[in-house]
Amino acid sequence: MATHTAGSAADDLSKLQIDDWASSAAPNLRNNLSLLSSEQVELAKMLLEMNQGHLFQHWPEAGVEDDDKRAFFDQIARLNASYPGGLASYIKTARELLADSKAGKNPYEGFTPSVPSGEVLTFGEDNFVQFEDAGIREARKAAFVLVAGGLGERLGYNGIKVALPLESTTGTCFLQHYIESILALQESSFRLAQGEGPTEIPLAIMTSDDTYLRTKELLEKNAYFGMKPSQIKLLKQEKVACLDDNDARLAVDPHNKYTIQTKPHGHGDVHSLLYSTGLLKEWHDGGRRWVLFFQDTNGLLFKAIPASLGVSAIKEYHVNSLAVPRKAKEAIGGITKLTHQDGRTMVINVEYNQLDPLLRATGHADGDVNCETGFSPFPGNINQLIFEIGPYLEELSKTGGSIKEFVNPKYKDSTKTAFKSSTRLECMMQDYPKTLPPSARVGFTVMDAWLAYAPVKNNPEDAAKVPKGNPYHSATSGEMAIYRANSLILRKVGVKVDEPVQQVFNGQEVDVWPRIVWKPKWGLTYSDIKSKVGGNCSITGKSTIVLKGKSINLENLALDGALVVDAVDGAEVKVGGSVHNAGWIIENVDFKDASVPEEVRIRGFKINKIEQVEKTYKEPGNYSN
Repeated sequence: MATHTAGSAADDLSKLQIDDWASSAAPNLRNNLSLLSSEQVELAKMLLEMNQGHLFQHWPEAGVEDDDKRAFFDQIARLNASYPGGLASYIKTARELLADSKAGKNPYEGFTPSVPSGEVLTFGEDNFVQFEDAGIREARKAAFVLVAGGLGERLGYNGIKVALPLESTTGTCFLQHYIESILALQESSFRLAQGEGPTEIPLAIMTSDDTYLRTKELLEKNAYFGMKPSQIKLLKQEKVACLDDNDARLAVDPHNKYTIQTKPHGHGDVHSLLYSTGLLKEWHDGGRRWVLFFQDTNGLLFKAIPASLGVSAIKEYHVNSLAVPRKAKEAIGGITKLTHQDGRTMVINVEYNQLDPLLRATGHADGDVNCETGFSPFPGNINQLIFEIGPYLEELSKTGGSIKEFVNPKYKDSTKTAFKSSTRLECMMQDYPKTLPPSARVGFTVMDAWLAYAPVKNNPEDAAKVPKGNPYHSATSGEMAIYRANSLILRKVGVKVDEPVQQVFNGQEVDVWPRIVWKPKWGLTYSDIKSKVGGNCSITGKSTIVLKGKSINLENLALDGALVVDAVDGAEVKVGGSVHNAGWIIENVDFKDASVPEEVRIRGFKINKIEQVEKTYKEPGNYSN
């Protein structure tokens, strides 16, 4: 490591204009300057200029714990490099936001809310089908970004969330499902495009220190689930410094005086990472037009992607937020148009606990209420976003990818002078439109929640406390939502599917539909699925059907039991007739039974595969049953 002479470093330090309290720390730093490189001296200057002298108050003289001191500056360098504008900018922003928080400033002061314009789609209707077709054509010009920085601890699962099985029937994990969905989109789009444009759809995955290695291992262990390794780019977000007080003094780790406490900054970091790594420019220069952001445990999302992308293309939206109908005051943010007194406008997500008071404060006496549709006119944000890359890159070139931040300190008392514990700045990826000019075309696409939204984020104990009628958002409800969506889709294309039965798992009452599962390549769109179902097909409530193949056609199938059909590409298979067997049975599992794997326990059930018919086709050809 390059060193800096004590004399010249001291000269540098003497030039600083530092106030009295900071200068009391300077002697300790001054005694250690010979250890530091010129770059580290510059970081020390910055810290003193930003009134962070307390960081050096307990430093011993040179020769004692020198490696720890260098490690301290290594961490400072990382924190400085990973934040747009550096650590000084972070501290300055923190002071402003902490002052606003202490003063109780309303972030929406001067804004009036209204319902923005967007597209409301119903599965299977003509305009839905048209948008799906347009979206499939556009997909070859898209790139996907999965935000996957979290572990499953909140779910009662100690692995990374994307490794969690989407459903128990096949055991397919979320990451496998996402990759297979992108590959199915890729194949369908390129077939329609007849060779025009890029030939692969890239996937970027934003990880964290907690998830990076485990995500990499999951991909490598499973041969990237069929995707070329070159198509996948792992990004890693860094944490940000914690703050001890309203003056934004950096918080020192109580167990190590040479370490700054850090916490996650939030998924808004995805924008700065795409920009700083050059990945966004690479996509743009490669002829891509769209970037689609999605989160880690919504197993229904790709059923909504084709039509939503079609909306972006046809409506020419710069930003398109996927949304679902929301009940008034439901605990999900609302997509809202805000108009300021000075004429500024923006279309953004407003959190549910801010939307109702904002409406009341601007002349809507009843606040957030349901309209004639039975839902709030402000659609529910599900944090799945589609951006047009050109305008997005242009905007990030101005901002460096920095997103409007917020701070949420937990104060010790009403004086708001001290925190219960350290806090930090946070940012959310859906707040990107806050910096856009009024000319930006920002809209939304609403689809029914049964088709588009079933996140897995609550553990069984928390889910069991959810008031009846509200979504559990657990592993139990997430899996049942897959079966429900697939059952309703097959009903829509003419299959007779039995009504669900109600059962209780882990204290959650859920509708149990037939266990209907297919690989994305079998049915990506309504038109795909409709073309593969003919005659009079029926599926009883106890049944399970698994379709693993692109060209499997159901013709006059009467299923009462379990049926698994697995066909290689090039095998054209017609499945029909009566299939009757004991099937696969759902059995209750006790959440507290430690002998059962976590991923099973958090659902409250397991599948006992008693009897099934399996049809496997390993060679291309035409087959009829």
